[in-house]
Amino acid sequence: MSQSENKADQGTASLQREVQQRQDQLDRQGPRASDSGNSKEAVQTTDHTYPGTPMPSQHLEKPGLEADMEQKPEFLAPDYCGSGKLAGMAALITGGDSGIGRAVAVLYAREGADVAIVYLEEDQDAQDTKRYVEAEGQSCLLLRGDVRDPAFCRDAAHQAHERFGRLDILVNNAAFQEHAEKLTDLTEDRFDLTMKTNVYGYFHMAKAVLPYLKRGASIINTGSVTGLQGAEHLLDYSTTKGAIHAFTKSLASNLLDQGIRVNAVAPGPVWTPLNPADQSPDEIAKFGADTDMKRPAQPQELSPSYVFLAAPSCSSYITGIVLPVTGSVGG
Repeated sequence: MSQSENKADQGTASLQREVQQRQDQLDRQGPRASDSGNSKEAVQTTDHTYPGTPMPSQHLEKPGLEADMEQKPEFLAPDYCGSGKLAGMAALITGGDSGIGRAVAVLYAREGADVAIVYLEEDQDAQDTKRYVEAEGQSCLLLRGDVRDPAFCRDAAHQAHERFGRLDILVNNAAFQEHAEKLTDLTEDRFDLTMKTNVYGYFHMAKAVLPYLKRGASIINTGSVTGLQGAEHLLDYSTTKGAIHAFTKSLASNLLDQGIRVNAVAPGPVWTPLNPADQSPDEIAKFGADTDMKRPAQPQELSPSYVFLAAPSCSSYITGIVLPVTGSVGG
């Protein structure tokens, strides 16, 4: 080694020690107030302030009415301006009476689509959603029934097509969720209820709408972060959401030659009736606090992703993806 190379090495080593000493000194000073990782405040990424924990300590009777929630979900997306991305199209949304489904229905209407809403029995929520869709200048059809029933699904698809003369978008969103502390708490009947609603319901609806879908149509499934990561006390629900992600990718391959795209959105915690109708008042007060944003999403923070995946102008080259919208870094 030449003398000049030896001096260069010593200079580099000296610089490294200097950086180390400077950082050691900063570390000895302890955590500083500007360290955002230590904050327990809800993270805000827009000018609008979204609510953080504690959320209202409320327990709803299933299936859960949005009208009964003490803190109403935010779904109108007042800052979202429609631009005709879905003009002349027609969509069918299961679980469209409240929560994410309601928020999606409103934005689809704002983008120019007529909307059919499938719901179980929440008549008041469904009527409210119909009013919001019609306020956007579009038609809304309400279809009351159970997605576990394939005959109902076929009839719903037929009625939507009859009403609008076409069917371009299916959003599979209806779901059942109930926590269980232990595997032994899950009976076969209960497991079947979750599976039949969350997986079979998606299967039945996809099969029912397929005869009406043409090239440029799309199917969007609501998955979940629990299907990506699992959830200790949502064993059956997480299982169904993982199955939905696989179903999405498989169906995307199956329908690609027909020009029909299939994608999924995997939300993190979202403030909808589904969760207060599951968790205890003490647990729901902390809902969303374990995300990096330290708060649950509001439905209007999810709905634009459903527009993106439905609009041919936005996502004609996208199929078979699971889009995480989780409030945490990296999904």
